[in-house]
Amino acid sequence: MKTNQDKNIYIIGAGVSGLIAAQNLEQKGYVPTILEATGYIGGRVRTEIIDGWILDVGFQVLLDAYPMSKKYLNYADLDLQRLSPGARIYTDNDSSIIGDPLRDTSMLFPTLFSSIGSMRDKLKIFQLNLRLKNTPIATLFNKKEKTTLAYLQYLGFTDKIINQFFKPFFSGIFLECDLHTSSRMFEFIYKMFAEGFATLPKAGIGAIAKQLAGQLKTTQIQLNNEVQKVTTDFITMASGDQYPYDVCIVATDPSSFLEGYSVKNRWKTCDTLYFSVRVNDVPPPIIHLSALSDTLINNIFYPTSVQRAPDPHHQLLSVTVVKQHSFSSEVLVSQVKGELEKYFSITKVKFIKHYAIPRALPDLGSVSYAPNLDLMTYEDKILLCGDHTANGSLNAAMISGEIAAHDVLNRLKTN
Repeated sequence: MKTNQDKNIYIIGAGVSGLIAAQNLEQKGYVPTILEATGYIGGRVRTEIIDGWILDVGFQVLLDAYPMSKKYLNYADLDLQRLSPGARIYTDNDSSIIGDPLRDTSMLFPTLFSSIGSMRDKLKIFQLNLRLKNTPIATLFNKKEKTTLAYLQYLGFTDKIINQFFKPFFSGIFLECDLHTSSRMFEFIYKMFAEGFATLPKAGIGAIAKQLAGQLKTTQIQLNNEVQKVTTDFITMASGDQYPYDVCIVATDPSSFLEGYSVKNRWKTCDTLYFSVRVNDVPPPIIHLSALSDTLINNIFYPTSVQRAPDPHHQLLSVTVVKQHSFSSEVLVSQVKGELEKYFSITKVKFIKHYAIPRALPDLGSVSYAPNLDLMTYEDKILLCGDHTANGSLNAAMISGEIAAHDVLNRLKTN
């Protein structure tokens, strides 16, 4: 009779979902093997170090109010750095700050006297904050869905506040410019912002995956080991090796290797570009948003406002482009440099790296807080997980990995 250790459990993908699944299996005495095609863990939650600069592969933040990240992450060890609860918004006429004075009282007067939106709009934002903070997450995800744009219009926000605040801010989160993302997702993310802070680990977003992997004791992680095909009997590797298995958790997009899988997962894309720029003082940790219709740039941020800089005379500048384009990397860098000078008065930047991210977030019509187990079950021995099974967030990635592992544990008990 097989013991827990004798069960052949494979997890395909060493992203957040796969690492969470492995952790839950380990806790019950199982020894899973993670097969990862690339040479790194974390999937889309990854950081590179270039010339001493900490570069997240795609500008990302951790919302510290996420229920699942509070459950699985040690915030103190991550040394989370808080971003200011607001943004500086650039319009055709000027730039101004709008933020949440409930979390930072210094935001009160800049927000009240900002030209962004009317006083009625700002009152509505305050009321929305309070309402969503007092609404359970389950209630939010049980509501009938509409697009975020339709939802904001239904609430009576003016076109001005939608175009100058909601669109630039949430385009950078949803990675689409028209706010067609589900209103459930908007309410959930808005609630997370209202209840906590946007943060960055001191060592970069990739520290999240490193912490999760560091918590594993017996799981074997095989990097640079690409899966070529998965059938009901074997996992066939690109090397030609074949692994029989009792259970397989697919914690990545399975379209390239899962036999019979016909779902066409859609993905949102974006570009993140990094530059170094000479500044006299460390800038405040606030996101800068473009509400200008003719800019490629959606947002800029100085990560070294909360992280270390290898050069005391320069700061790291992150630029995110959400709009679709056909520019080469060289042309895009040139275009962005021009916009930085024209609209943000940032000159003499030195290009460091461009990340073109074709699979930045899953493009989902309908979203849920947690994935449906029936939809996760591909076959008796194969389960699917990842944020594409619920909603595009770190929280969803974690909960899907947990659910997949718990279902595996229930199956193995009955076998």
